[in-house]
Amino acid sequence: MHVEKISEIIAHFIGLFEMTTDEMRARIKHAEGQRPDVDGPALPDQEAFATAFSSVFQLKDYDPGIAYKSGSYDVDFSPSRHVGRVFEESLEKLAAIAAKDIPLSHFGSPDDIELSDEPELTVHAGPGSSISHVLQVNVLYDDDYLDMTDGVHAGRDTSFVIERLADFSSEAEIFTPFASLHRTDTYEGALKIAEDLQTYIQNAKNSDVTSLDSDVTHDFVTVDPEVNAPFINGKIETEIPVLDDFLPDRGLAKPEEEPDDSNSSVEQNDPAGNSLEVTAGANVVVNIASVINTGVIASVSAVMGNYHQIDAVSQAFVYTDNDKIDAALHSSGHSAEEAGTIAKNIAVFEQSTFEPSKHAEPDPADPTFPNSWRVSVIEGDVSFVQWIEQYQFVTDNDTMTVTTSGSEATVLTGGNTAINFSSFFQMGLQYDLVIIGGNVLDINSITQISLLYDNDWVRAEDDLDPGADIQTGNNLIWNFASIHNVGTGAPFEVMPDYMYETQKAIEDRDPNMPEGLPFDANFQGYAGLNVLYITGNLYDMTIIKQVSILGDSDDVTQAASTLLQTNPDATITIDTGSNAVVNIAEIVDYDSFGQTTYLAGQLYSDAILIQGGLVEHDTTQPQPIDDRLANEVIAFLDDDIPSSSDDAVINAGNDLSWSSAHPADVMQAVVA
Repeated sequence: MHVEKISEIIAHFIGLFEMTTDEMRARIKHAEGQRPDVDGPALPDQEAFATAFSSVFQLKDYDPGIAYKSGSYDVDFSPSRHVGRVFEESLEKLAAIAAKDIPLSHFGSPDDIELSDEPELTVHAGPGSSISHVLQVNVLYDDDYLDMTDGVHAGRDTSFVIERLADFSSEAEIFTPFASLHRTDTYEGALKIAEDLQTYIQNAKNSDVTSLDSDVTHDFVTVDPEVNAPFINGKIETEIPVLDDFLPDRGLAKPEEEPDDSNSSVEQNDPAGNSLEVTAGANVVVNIASVINTGVIASVSAVMGNYHQIDAVSQAFVYTDNDKIDAALHSSGHSAEEAGTIAKNIAVFEQSTFEPSKHAEPDPADPTFPNSWRVSVIEGDVSFVQWIEQYQFVTDNDTMTVTTSGSEATVLTGGNTAINFSSFFQMGLQYDLVIIGGNVLDINSITQISLLYDNDWVRAEDDLDPGADIQTGNNLIWNFASIHNVGTGAPFEVMPDYMYETQKAIEDRDPNMPEGLPFDANFQGYAGLNVLYITGNLYDMTIIKQVSILGDSDDVTQAASTLLQTNPDATITIDTGSNAVVNIAEIVDYDSFGQTTYLAGQLYSDAILIQGGLVEHDTTQPQPIDDRLANEVIAFLDDDIPSSSDDAVINAGNDLSWSSAHPADVMQAVVA
């Protein structure tokens, strides 16, 4: 094939050569005509002709082949083809209808069936509800008995302390009307709580209540606090006090700031002194609860129903610190009258607007508005409930008979510490727009109750005057509550029409945003919108209830000692007080990141604060323990009471049932 191509090229050029020869011959014959005269004008010499040649085609080798591409093969069946396609198209349309489940009322021509090819709005699943119930309870009985002498001292019955604390709890109910709220996780239950709170607040407004009882030391009811200032025992103050500045010095029970190095040697060369230090109080009871809620927050919120916002704080304390000290004892001035109990109810209401980070301001001449959106839908109600209840019940009723021993002696029968701590931080999702199809319930409530019984008795036998340093007071009761709402400080605005259109577009699954939504001033500078639509109700409820009860009724008797006659410089310190009862609760509720909330229904916004305190001058005297056993106890030990006084031996065998009633405090068995 290659040789044939070369031969064809040679033949082609030979033909061209022959054509050139013939052309030259014709030119010679034409030149045989008359020659120009000598006197004729001279013809200018012809300049060489240079042709400017350029081509965009690529020079290839000569290829005489022919390129052929076959067309599509189609046979026209004339009218039969048309009928066949109608049948095929009908089957295709019927298959599409079956896939979309479109009901047909009657059968007709396939051409009458119209299928829409318009896109549908894609919706995503929104966040679910979050409900948490926390119950924390501490119960401690630390009723110690200590006798440092070899005499016989009758015990005492301390059941009266529990009875009096029960009475204190009943007396505090007037200040804590919200303490009876029961845990719930349904919208109906939350609505019932909101209605009860609203009814109580409305009754307080109508009756113009400013005092609950004329016999209390501190009582205060205020509705709708308008300042972000602390309320302390019914008065508005400028600063919030610091707890560390009021905590009592716990003496022997004070924890060491730095732990001792166990590897270091301890050496003491001084002779042992003659001292006695007794700490029967120094108990600390603490409840701490903190809730930070950022469940569903948005720059713009639209509520199609009603909006209920209620903040309620009720604080109450009841205590008695009526101590009896024998006249023979020289008090150092730290008695209950001079260093008494400090009780404070502190409440703070705050409202603020979230301040986002500063970015470049949008250009007013060339504003940018969103042109797309992402929609999440939650069918039904959404609930964010945090319910925390903390209870403390501690009794430290010590009975002691102490004396000097000629050496350094320290006795710690108190110093108990009971702490309940609960912290809840909910981090949810942030949206540009949240639409609630129903109502909104936003409820924050804190109830704090502190009860203290600290009636102490300090006695001296035989009119002994040891010159003791006695402290029976110096107690602290501290109730601190704070509710901080973020995003609700701005006023509510009327619902615009395009919000209704937005709700309808989401329900109809229309992918196109309503015309007015992107041009909302709050969305200027947004590239797109992240929207959450809740079809039902939204209730955000945080309830904290704290109850701290401490009974510290100590009975200390200073017995005579022969060492005092020879060593009158003995140092004696007795502390039956220095207790601390503390309740601390804080709620930070992020309702919105923006300053706009559209509301179609009614707005109910109230806040109430109740602070009260009672000081009881209780004079109940402890009674000696009856040596006789109760009839029920005797029947439990043995049905047949022996008539003789012979010694009896009880063999318990492997019965360990006694451990179920054994006291938790091992000191009861050690010092008794």
